[in-house]
Amino acid sequence: MKVLKFGGSSLADAQRYQGVADIVFDVHQTHGAAAVLSAPKGVTNALSLLVEQAQAQEDFGELQAKLTMTLNSIVAELMGAVEGFKPEPVKAVIDDALTILDEKLRGISLLNSAPQSTTAELLSLGEYVSVNILQGILQARGVTTAIVDPVEHIIAHGPYLDALADVGASKATFGSVDTSGDTLLIMPGFVAVNEEGEKVTLGRNGSDYSAAILAACIDAEVCEIWTDVDGVYNADPNQVEGAVLMDKLTYEEAMELSYFGAKVLHPKTIGPIAQHHIPCLIRNTLNPAAPGTLISNEKSEKWTHVKGISHLDDVVMLNIAGPGMKGMVGMATRIFDSLANAQISITLITQSSSEYSISFCISAVDHSKALDVLHDEFALELHNKLLEPIDVRENLSIVTLVGDGMRKTKGMAAKFFQALAQARINNIAIAQGSSERSISTVIEANKAKKAVKVVHQNFFSRMHCIDVFLIGCGTVGAELLDQIARQQPQLEAKSVRLRVYGVANSKQVLLNPNGIDLSDKAQWQADLIEHGVHYGLPELQQFVVDNSLTNPVFVDCTSAQSVADQYVDILDAGFHVVTPNKKGNTGSSQYYADIKAAALRHKRQYLYETTVGAGLPVIDNLQKLVSAGDRLNTFEGILSGSLSYVFGKLEEGLSLSEATAVAKSNGFTEPDPRDDLSGMDVARKLLIMAREAGMVCELSDIDIQSVLPADFDDSGDIPTFMANLEKANDYYAELVAQAKADHKVLRYIGSIKDGKCAVSIQAVALDNPLAAVKDGENALSMHSDYYSPVPFVIRGYGAGATVTAAGVFADILRTMAWTQEL
Repeated sequence: MKVLKFGGSSLADAQRYQGVADIVFDVHQTHGAAAVLSAPKGVTNALSLLVEQAQAQEDFGELQAKLTMTLNSIVAELMGAVEGFKPEPVKAVIDDALTILDEKLRGISLLNSAPQSTTAELLSLGEYVSVNILQGILQARGVTTAIVDPVEHIIAHGPYLDALADVGASKATFGSVDTSGDTLLIMPGFVAVNEEGEKVTLGRNGSDYSAAILAACIDAEVCEIWTDVDGVYNADPNQVEGAVLMDKLTYEEAMELSYFGAKVLHPKTIGPIAQHHIPCLIRNTLNPAAPGTLISNEKSEKWTHVKGISHLDDVVMLNIAGPGMKGMVGMATRIFDSLANAQISITLITQSSSEYSISFCISAVDHSKALDVLHDEFALELHNKLLEPIDVRENLSIVTLVGDGMRKTKGMAAKFFQALAQARINNIAIAQGSSERSISTVIEANKAKKAVKVVHQNFFSRMHCIDVFLIGCGTVGAELLDQIARQQPQLEAKSVRLRVYGVANSKQVLLNPNGIDLSDKAQWQADLIEHGVHYGLPELQQFVVDNSLTNPVFVDCTSAQSVADQYVDILDAGFHVVTPNKKGNTGSSQYYADIKAAALRHKRQYLYETTVGAGLPVIDNLQKLVSAGDRLNTFEGILSGSLSYVFGKLEEGLSLSEATAVAKSNGFTEPDPRDDLSGMDVARKLLIMAREAGMVCELSDIDIQSVLPADFDDSGDIPTFMANLEKANDYYAELVAQAKADHKVLRYIGSIKDGKCAVSIQAVALDNPLAAVKDGENALSMHSDYYSPVPFVIRGYGAGATVTAAGVFADILRTMAWTQEL
C-alpha cells in the first residue's frame, strides 16, 4: 500500500479535489492507497486568525462568513461537476464543524482567553472537512473508502499545538484498520491524541509528518508527498533563478535541508520514514507526470557533492559569556536544560575554544521567553558579574550548505565562504556537524536571499552574473547599451548573464528588477523620462539589496566631476566602477589614491581603460609592466583621437574651423569642442599615464599648450564659438605652411621626459612614426627599462563612440574575472 499526502495548495478548490481524487484512484487500483489530507487552502490560516480575533474580543463575523462560503462553495461546485456526488453527508460535516467553531469562538471571546486544547481542536476542523469532501468524490466513483481518525490511532505527547508522535505505540493501534489494499483509507493530517485522550496537533504544516507516521504504522511501500512543485530543488526556485531539481536525496540530506528552512518537507517528516526505511517521493499534483524527488537510502549519481542550499529566517542569537563560564562543569547543561524545560528548540550552537562563551540560535518567537528562563537560571552569576549581560542579536538568518559528498571533497567550506565574501556578507557565527554533511553560517537576515543566490551560482551554476547600472546615456552610453543588447545572446551562450538594471541621466534613474529591455532603444529612453525616479547612491544600494544582486557594476559614461567625486562612496557601497570619465583619476593625487584604496579595501574593481586610449589597451599594458618591475623612462604620443583627426585634416588642406566642424559632426569631439581644443583632455590623459607609472603629480604640474592661439576669444555658447573659430584659420594656415616647407607635419603630442609632463603642438618630420598618425588614431610610445632602445608602441583608433563604448564593455566583462578569482 502507498501513502499519499496532499497539502492545502493541492486542495484549493473543487477542480483540485477532483485532480487529487484522480491520482488517489489510479494508485489505489494498482497498489492500494491511503490518502492523508490537509485542510483546503487557506482554511487553517483563517481558523488561526479567527482564534486570535476572538481572544482579542474583536469582531470575527466577517472572516467567519468568508470561511463558511469557502467550504460550501467547494461542495456546490462538486455537485455540478461530479456525477453521483452526494452533498448531504459532506454538508452535515461542514455544518457540525462550523457550529463547533462558532460556539468555541464565542467562549474564547467571552473569557478573553484561548486554551491550547481548544485551539488545537479548532485548528484541525479543516482537515476533517477535507477528508469528507474527498470521500464523497470517491464514493461517487464506486470506491470503497474508510476514514481513519488520528484521534483513535496516532498517540503523541508534548504541547497541544506541536506534539511529537510515539510511532511504536501508534502502530499497535492499527490492528483494526484494513490495510490489505481493498479499502481506500483517508486520514486527516495534522491531528493526534495525547495520553489524556485530548486532541492535539503536530505543528503547522504537520500533515507531512502525519503521512510519515501513517506510512510507518502500516508498513507502506512508499510515502508520497504531493505538493505544488515538481520535487525538492537545491534552492528555493522562487528566489533563485536556475534552481535545480534534485533527483534523489538521502534521509540525512533531506533532514538537514528541511531543518534549515527548505519548505517542501516538514522537519519532523523524515524521522519515521528513515527509521523504518520507507522511501519518500515528492511529487507535483499539477504535474503528475514529473518523476519527482526520491528520498531514501539511495544516493544520487548525478549530484554527488553538494545537494542544496537552504536558509532559515526569523532567527535570534543569544550569547552567554563571562569568566564564570571557563572551567565550570555543567554550564552548558544548565543552559540547554532550562531552554528544553521551556519547550524552546535550539537551532545552532557554537562555543569559543577558550570556553569563555556559548552562542546559540533560536526562533525569534521564543526570544523573550528564552531571556526570562536564562535570567532565572543564572540570576546569581549575573548578579555577581560572573556572567556578562546576555547578548542578543536579532534579525538573523541561517544559511546552510547540505550534501553527503561534502565530507569526501576538499575545499567545500573554503568555496562556501569565498562565495559569501564575494557578496560582501559577514559571517556572524559558523557551525559544522561532525558528519560534515552540512555547513551553516549565521548572517544578517536582509542578506540571506543574496547569500543563497551567490552560493548557488558558485556551486550549481556555470552562469557568471554582471549587474550593470549606467549613468550617462548620451553618445557613448547609448552606444554601449546597443552593444550590450546585440551581444547578450553570445554572452549567454558563454555562460555570462549581463543585465542592465538601471539607466540614469543627470536627473533621474530608470530601475527594473528584471533588467531593462535594451532591444527597443526608443522604449527605454521613453521609460526613463516617464518612469524614472530620483537618482542617488542610497537608492541604488537598496535596489541591490532588495534584488539580491551579487556583482553590481556602476558604469559612469558622463564627463561630470560630481559623479567622479562619488567613486569612493560607490566602491564603499560594494559596486565595481567602470568609467571613461577622466575626472576621478585627474583630481588631486590624494583622491586618486583614495579611489584605489577603496577598491582594494572592498575587493572591487576600478577600471578606466578608456580614459586614455578609448578602446586601446593602454592602461592595462602599462599596469602589467609596472607590476612586473618595469619603469617608465620616457613617453610620447598622440593621445587625442579628436585632435589626431583635426590635425590630419589640417595636413590635407582644411582650415581649423572646417576640420573642427567635420570632427564634431563625425562624433570625434566632445559636445563642446573647446574641451578638446583647450588641450586639457590630453593633459588629463597624460596625468593618468604618469600616475599609473608611479609619478606623484598634479594636473597643475603639466605644461599645457592650447590648440587655440593665446589671444583667441573662446567665450560664448557652442554655436558662437564655432562661428568665431574662423578667426584662428589664418594662424594655422601659417603654421601648416611653415611645417610643410620644413618637410614636417603638425601634431598635438603629450610627452613625459625627465620627470616633466607637457602637451603641445609639434612639427614632426615625415619619417617620424607620429607623422602617419591621423584620422582619429592614437599612437603611444613608451621607453622603459625593459623596452629600450626599441620602445613599446600601441597604435589604433582612439576616438568615436563605438570604440570607446567597446572599451567600456570590455572593462565591464573584466569584473566577472575578478569575482571568479575571489
